[in-house]
Amino acid sequence: MKNIVVLSGAGVSAESGIKTFRDADGLWEGHNVMEVASTIGWEQNKKVVLDFYNKRRKQLFTVLPNEAHKALAKLQNNYNVTIITQNVDDLHERAGSKHVLHLHGELLKVRSTKNPNLIYKWEKDLNMGDFCEENSQLRPHIVWFGETVPLFENAIKLTSKADILIIVGTSMQVYPAANLINYTKNNIPIYFIDPKPNIQKNYFSNLTVIAKKASVGVTKVVSLLIA
Repeated sequence: MKNIVVLSGAGVSAESGIKTFRDADGLWEGHNVMEVASTIGWEQNKKVVLDFYNKRRKQLFTVLPNEAHKALAKLQNNYNVTIITQNVDDLHERAGSKHVLHLHGELLKVRSTKNPNLIYKWEKDLNMGDFCEENSQLRPHIVWFGETVPLFENAIKLTSKADILIIVGTSMQVYPAANLINYTKNNIPIYFIDPKPNIQKNYFSNLTVIAKKASVGVTKVVSLLIA
């Protein structure tokens, strides 16, 4: 079977009710992004950061996968599908996708502040005083501004093997994820799904732009690929 790689972003989960990373006013659920998504913010006020992610974790249990998530899962019947997502939710997995790489971390995991290899599944509130087995404070398993993206090399390898690339719900403006399109094989079909696409068609010879929201655009592309 051919390999399909999907690059997904906040626009996919937005239709399920999860707020996008940045709202139009530059705030994230009422917070300056740097207050809750940076190493500096963590050092300045750990309680605020923990409270922010606790609220996001609780919200995650109130939402469901939408038609875009479900349609991508259906592709697995006809293709080898890998989803490389910038989202920290588990909606791709809940929809049935089996191979999901989370570039920016996962909301339902936490890790040690002392040993980044100590990662734990976590569905309850995370508080000050919650320690890892090495007696160090736990933190959200999220890649913040100022931190490297540890799975980026894996993402490059997967993207370089793609026979078809689908980009959905991401403006391709956030780096290093935005660079992944440049690691594809020459002339493979690329589908870019976004209600306000800002990609330059002349940069890629086999690019199809679908100016639709995720649920509509993904369903259209999946139907085309399965047919």
